[in-house]
Amino acid sequence: MVGEGISAKGIAARFIIALVLVYATFNPEGYSYFHWAIEPAVRGHMEVARDQLPVKLLVGLLLVGIWAFLIQTTRRSLGLKGIMLMVAILAALVWALIDWHVLNPGSNRAIGHIVLLALVLVMTLGASWSHISRRVSGQVDTDDIN
Repeated sequence: MVGEGISAKGIAARFIIALVLVYATFNPEGYSYFHWAIEPAVRGHMEVARDQLPVKLLVGLLLVGIWAFLIQTTRRSLGLKGIMLMVAILAALVWALIDWHVLNPGSNRAIGHIVLLALVLVMTLGASWSHISRRVSGQVDTDDIN
């Protein structure tokens, strides 16, 4: 049988993949694909936007492909209602952290990182859910029809 479930290493690997994808695409620190390839074009700095254009296109297409895979995996595993529940739970957690004065709502950088980490957590759970569900319930999820 292929794989009996998922280990902590498997979940950690999915977390790292989602983390790298999200932060490589955009982050509040200004070092991302968005800041490198998209923002110069939006701001009208066309000479900077055209620099290394084939590489920027290649990296952008790779990012889109990985995003599509993870979003599709998350949608299939959790469903729209599951995704909405996860987002609501994480939003309530952020609200609680602000209410407990752990998080400063005036800090755009901190809120940006929290939102990105929430997205990473949703995608990690989505990519791992079938394995976790099988381990907990003993039921197998599949989209394959034989």
